Amino acid sequence: MYKILILEDDLLFLETLEDFLTSEGFLVDCAKNSNEALELNYKNSYDLYIFDINLPEISGLELLKLLRDSNDKTATIFLTSYKDSDTLKDAFLKGCDDYIKKPVDLDELLLRVKAVLKRVNRSFEKIILEDGLIFDQENRRVYRDNIDVSLAIKAMDLLELFVQNQGKIVSKDEIITKLWGFNESYSEGSIRVYINQIKKLFKKENVIQNIKSVGYRFEL
Repeated sequence: MYKILILEDDLLFLETLEDFLTSEGFLVDCAKNSNEALELNYKNSYDLYIFDINLPEISGLELLKLLRDSNDKTATIFLTSYKDSDTLKDAFLKGCDDYIKKPVDLDELLLRVKAVLKRVNRSFEKIILEDGLIFDQENRRVYRDNIDVSLAIKAMDLLELFVQNQGKIVSKDEIITKLWGFNESYSEGSIRVYINQIKKLFKKENVIQNIKSVGYRFEL
């Protein structure tokens, strides 16, 4: 499942968004202000942000600039009641991927969420990794001969990262950013554990190659 952070100070609307996106199979965290959003951001890794713009203290625009300045490239959709072109232009300049004007149509929101995730290589298709081994990206499950292999969550995150970057070198920094929040501890040994869990899924060898002192390359 894909993980979404919603920032919205209208609590009733926030609950509506959470219930709707959860019912559509997403994992959802909610923040009522930008400080709460930052705290959740430090603890978790997300596939998508949905931010209101008009917020007290730190606006959604200012928050996204802070995140982009810290090299956070997570896809972002703004919810806004603004209709002027200058605000919308500023939203894109600060790094948003899309926006939806309020009042929000939930069906339109779902379409835009899926479209943005697809644009940033978060596919909703099932991928055949090898004969009998399937990665269901939408539900984040791996099946061997139609049986769920119950892959650990962080191993699943790593497999997803590899699939999205097949044939490319994935650096250790990219792996650390994907698997651990800013305040979570990690070790080289932990990375190797998840690498080995993925390797064991495959009958063929050398699916994951260690590029010394750089990272790993995943090739089907």
